[in-house]
Order: sequence, then structure tokens, then C-alpha cells
Amino acid sequence: MPERLTEMLTDTWTPLIILWITVLPSIYMAPMNQSQVLPSGSSTGLKRLNEEQRVLHRSKRGWVWNQMFVLEEFSGPEPILVGRLHTDLDPGSSKIKYILSGDGAGTIFVINDKTGDIHAMKRLDREEKAEYTLTAQAVDRDTNQPLEPPSEFIIKVQDINDNAPEFVEGPYHATVPEMSVVGTFVTKVTATDADDPVYGNSAKLVYSILEGQPYFSIEPHTAIIKTALPNMDREAKEEYFVVIQAKDMGGHMGGLSGTTTVTITLSDVNDNPPKFAQSLYHFSVMEDVALGEPIGRVKANDLDIGENAKSSYDIIEGDGMDIFEITTDSQTQDGIIRVRKPLDFETKKSYTLKVEAANIHLDPRFLSGGPFKDTATVKIVVEDADEPPVFSSPTYLLEVHENAALNSVLGQVTAHDPDVSSSPIR
Repeated sequence: MPERLTEMLTDTWTPLIILWITVLPSIYMAPMNQSQVLPSGSSTGLKRLNEEQRVLHRSKRGWVWNQMFVLEEFSGPEPILVGRLHTDLDPGSSKIKYILSGDGAGTIFVINDKTGDIHAMKRLDREEKAEYTLTAQAVDRDTNQPLEPPSEFIIKVQDINDNAPEFVEGPYHATVPEMSVVGTFVTKVTATDADDPVYGNSAKLVYSILEGQPYFSIEPHTAIIKTALPNMDREAKEEYFVVIQAKDMGGHMGGLSGTTTVTITLSDVNDNPPKFAQSLYHFSVMEDVALGEPIGRVKANDLDIGENAKSSYDIIEGDGMDIFEITTDSQTQDGIIRVRKPLDFETKKSYTLKVEAANIHLDPRFLSGGPFKDTATVKIVVEDADEPPVFSSPTYLLEVHENAALNSVLGQVTAHDPDVSSSPIR
């Protein structure tokens, strides 16, 4: 019994549904007119209303479309049927003439004035023009009098996937600090697709990396490039060449693609301490060297560059801390040792200093890998210079009698050679 009831309901509702589907488009496409208010008790108004109702009934029309669009780039041996116009006034006796005007009427779109069929006469490009606004009208074939008001409609050019993605701003260049954590933002690329972004997936892009893995990754839909490996070291490799692909159709097979390149450079951070080229330096200096004169250079090398490689030098220990000083050469980053006080070979023949090189600009993230400094020993030998004799006294007072005999001895002056060799003096 339930099955029989179901069959009866189906038999009852099916015709009604078919009727609703058939009638609704004509009702929807019918022109809307504002109704007028009928004066109460007026026979003239009633007559006018009947006439207007008859006009409205006659003006009722419906558009029957075989298709609401025409595919771009489509061509064949025959013109493409775009749609068909039909008015309810047309009894099929060829008394009605259809006229088409507007964008491309008569050149791109041609109407059969008897049947109302509209054909596209040439290949269309949606990227050149996406839609055409046309006006259709039905007139009496003999008198050319309008049978109904003109009606405006739009023919849309339907997109096909005929444009590959393009990176108009490429190639790209980007920098990211070395030793960055995984997921650090590098840059964002953008591809454009001239296809319709609304219809289908022709302009739906998915990004991927063709070259540059495993160092970098890209978000498939945002095209944001990030680091994919931790602790990438600039001192080991500074520059990376990455190839990015954008593919339409959501990345599925059959989609068109375009590529661009991104040159990514690792910028320097201070992750390396200075290191002296040697642990012991030997210098010799003449004892008569002028004050302020450089007597030698030391160098602490730093694998970093720029500000991160700058170091300052100091004498931190030694028996000549008050005799010598060390300064930094801003151009070469050498440590220059100079004499501050006079040297005397006879008093002290050598000095031992301990010098330190320390980075000026520290990065708190890498302090645990420190210390960012290094030390070296400097031995300085003072060499003897040939010094002039020195009198025992700067002045002498001698007395002589006025009647002293010739060649009488008046007194004696003495001098000595301060050099170790004690050369004879005359």
C-alpha cells in the first residue's frame, strides 16, 4: 500500500513540476510595467484598464536562449549560434522582423530577421572584450512599426584557459639573515593570469618550487617564500637560485604554467668571533725610534663582513703596557702597535705584551657561542742604536792664573760611550 501511494503522488506532482519549469522563464523575462490606480465607480477607468490589460498581454514576450554565452577563441566552418529571440506576437507567419543593434551588431553578431537566431560571425577573445550589450526589437515587416518596446540584453564571452600565468615583476631578488629559523619570511611573488578569475579554474593559480629545495619552501596559494632549513650559514654559501612555478587550473594536470627566478642572498649576522692569524708575533725596534711611530701590525680575521667583522684591539697584559699602545686601522682592521715612551736598549732590551681583539657589534642571539674575542702574544726586541758620547757633566768650571805658563794643565773633561760596545772617545 505505501508503494502504491508513492506512485500516485509521483504521477500527480510530475506534470505540475514540468509545467512550472516551462512557464517560469517566460514569466521571469516578461517586462514589468507599473499598474495604474482605477478611480472608484468610473466606467471609463474600467474600459481603460481592460484596454491596458490587452496591451500588456500583447506586449508580453519571452526570450528563448539556446545558450547565454559564446566560447572565446571558438571557430568552425559555420557561424556560431549564440541565442534565439522570440516574441509572443510572432505567429510564425513571417510578419515580424527582428532587428539587432548595439555592440558588434551587424559585424560580430548577426540576427536572422525572420527566426530571431543570433550568430557570432568571428572568433572572440574574452581578454579583449568580455561582454557585449545589444538591443533587440520586433517590428512589423511591412510597416517597420515597433510591435513592442526594445529590450537590452548581454552576450557574455565565456572564458577558456588560453592564457598562461605570467610573473610581470620577475625576476626577483630577496635577502634573509643567515642562521634564520625555519619558516622565516623571505619574500612574496605574484603571478597574473589574463583568464576569467570568476569562472572555472582557468585563473586559479597554485605555486610550487622547481629549484631551491630543500633550502626554501613556498605557500601554494599565497606565494610566500620561507626558509625551510635551519642554520643556513652565509660563510658556507651566500647566494641561492630559486625557480618558482605558477600553474593555473588549480595546479591540476592540463593547466598552463609560467616560471620566474628568485635570487636569495643570505645577509650577514655576527656569528663568528675574530681569530688572530698567529698566536705569537715578533717585532724589533731601534731604541731611538720616534714616539708615536708604528713598530708592527697584528691582525685578527673575522669570517663575518661589514660591521659584524669590526674589532677593537687592546693591550691587556705585559711588562710594556705603559711603553706601547695599540690602535685599530679602520680600513684594514689591523692592530697597529706604537711607541708611547722612549726606549733604552741599555736599560731594557725586550718586552712581552698580550693583546686582545674583540668584536665591537655583538648579536645577543649568538652570545652563547662566544666569547667573541681572541688573544695573541707580542714579543718586542729593542735594538741598540749608535748613540753619541755623553759628557760626565753638562758644564765645567776651570780656573787659571794669569801668569800660568804655556801648556799648563787647567783641568779635565770626561765623556763615555753609552753603547754596549764602549767605542773609544777622542
